Amino acid sequence: MATARVVVLVTVVLGLTGAGPVPTSRPTTTRRGCHMGKFQSLSPRELETFKKAKDALEESLSPKDWTCASRLFPRTRDLIRLQAWERPAALEAELDLTLKVLGNMTDTSLGVVLDQPLRVLRHIHSELRACVLAQPTAGPRPRGRLHHWLHRLQRAPEESQGCLEASVTFNLFRLLTRDLKCVASGDLCV
Repeated sequence: MATARVVVLVTVVLGLTGAGPVPTSRPTTTRRGCHMGKFQSLSPRELETFKKAKDALEESLSPKDWTCASRLFPRTRDLIRLQAWERPAALEAELDLTLKVLGNMTDTSLGVVLDQPLRVLRHIHSELRACVLAQPTAGPRPRGRLHHWLHRLQRAPEESQGCLEASVTFNLFRLLTRDLKCVASGDLCV
């Protein structure tokens, strides 16, 4: 009887060691080579460039476009409510929309003013995209707050171009100073 218990115990142990690691239910916030911490704050020179761009954008907007039918960009407190591993996906979607809208505006006289900010935003977006794509695909599908956030951003192009431009303009500094810092802080974002 004791020999049978030992055989069963050895079989179980050997089975567990051969099974490999137990998969987690949620992807991790970072991976090797995914260094979002460098974006906790932008340089004063970069922020000044964004301020000039924002001022020029505000001047180009028609006052009738300053209000939209719905709030396109969630508030920073909404980002904080997301799980740490969900935040990069939310910010990546926000940056994607911002780049599309600002990219369409470069056809106007704003092209020169937007060149440098667009380069910085594209760089941040590519770093974020690498982090998001590196997350395990076996993780849960977006639901709850993240699903709502992504759905709202996906439906944004249904708004008028003027509304999109105004929303992106007024959201630009919050995106750079609060949302990006929150994602870069990982679990320490409060």
